[in-house]
Amino acid sequence: MLQFASVTGFVRMILIILLIYFGVKILSRLFAPFLMKYVAKKAEQRFGDQFGQYGRQQKEKPRKEGEVTIDKMPNTRTSNKEVGDYVDFEEID
Repeated sequence: MLQFASVTGFVRMILIILLIYFGVKILSRLFAPFLMKYVAKKAEQRFGDQFGQYGRQQKEKPRKEGEVTIDKMPNTRTSNKEVGDYVDFEEID
């Protein structure tokens, strides 16, 4: 036996889908400002924490005026001797 969906069941399903769609749309408009404030506050806290860590590092190392410190060693590049010889040439006119 083959059963078909009734027209009233189909209409009810469409109405439920529309109700859920518009409900989510209305709720998102209501809660979006609160969500944006929360995200902005969290980002501000993270940036503040990073700045605070930088400030603590600066306070831990008091420096005298004119003193030079290097926090990071520069990358040392070694020349590759297997590349070949350098040939100096002159252009002839």
